[in-house]
Amino acid sequence: MIVPRYFSQNKDHVRCNLCPRSCVLAPGEAGHCKVRVNLGGNAALPLYGCITALALDPIEKKPLYHFRPGTHILSAGFAGCNLHCPFCQNWHISQNVSGPGCAANGGRFYAPDKLAAAALEASANGQAAIAFTYSEPLVHIEYLLDCMKETRKEGIANVLVTNGCVNAEAAAAVLELTDAVNVDLKCFSEETYSNVLGGNLAAVLAFITTACTKGVHVELTTLVVPGLNDSEEELDACVDFIKSLGSGERMSSGSAVVPWHLSAYHPDWKWTAPATSKEFLEKAAARARKRLAFVYTGNVAGERNDTLCPHCGKTLVSRRGFRAGTGGLSLKEANGRPGFFCAFCGKPAPVRY
Repeated sequence: MIVPRYFSQNKDHVRCNLCPRSCVLAPGEAGHCKVRVNLGGNAALPLYGCITALALDPIEKKPLYHFRPGTHILSAGFAGCNLHCPFCQNWHISQNVSGPGCAANGGRFYAPDKLAAAALEASANGQAAIAFTYSEPLVHIEYLLDCMKETRKEGIANVLVTNGCVNAEAAAAVLELTDAVNVDLKCFSEETYSNVLGGNLAAVLAFITTACTKGVHVELTTLVVPGLNDSEEELDACVDFIKSLGSGERMSSGSAVVPWHLSAYHPDWKWTAPATSKEFLEKAAARARKRLAFVYTGNVAGERNDTLCPHCGKTLVSRRGFRAGTGGLSLKEANGRPGFFCAFCGKPAPVRY
């Protein structure tokens, strides 16, 4: 039985308490995400279990560079999103919910145990993992929680790719079952989040901080949009926040372990500003690397994003696009758990299994 959570009832109206928008829905209305609705005076989830895309991806595509590099992950996509970024690169599924039924959105229904079975079938070398991704998975949190419990039973790693814009209760629940997360830190301006994206910066920062506190592997991505979030001041504010994260995993240099991906924007949906130039992105990354240990660039031709050992400087992982060579890593048992070590100096690598 599908049980909607994170709703409260007031006669025939329902309030969605999942994210800071707190949509109040009259009968027949859907929230801003288009997937959490009021049907006949009651909260309903008509797209529960609707998977709009299912593909086996390199884990680097999420992007995750410090979690099981060089492996593949089954990626499950959804419809709908609680943000409305006018430059959305996946707007066809995030902003284009076509109706209450799964088939109307080009999807296919997967019960939680069936999705877990698909992840096991797609796995290789005993490293089964599933990513909830493409559009915003958290607006389907009831389904996520049900799926993540099933995958945990099977020893499958849960990966979340999200905007992180949810309230604290929901964040705590989903992160308890999450092994790795990539969060879109879209900018560092509350005004931009509120007026342009339809989100809430404070909620996103709290989500990221909670993930670090709970020991989830965290990586952050910022799509650098010219004229919106590309000033030195705003990018430096992102760096300040990343350095402040108290994940308990610090490099000897004092830089935060949380990797930051700076991704190039290209014109899409409603945004027509010129694409981010490769030169600008590389300059921004070089500036950030003066204070952060791991900064990578994405969506640019010919990108090279090697991960170096912080102890000896040798290459742990070499990357060309989404192709990763992991010859610099050694997988060993440590304290009864598998962990990665530098194949050259033998010291622990900043890469999670």
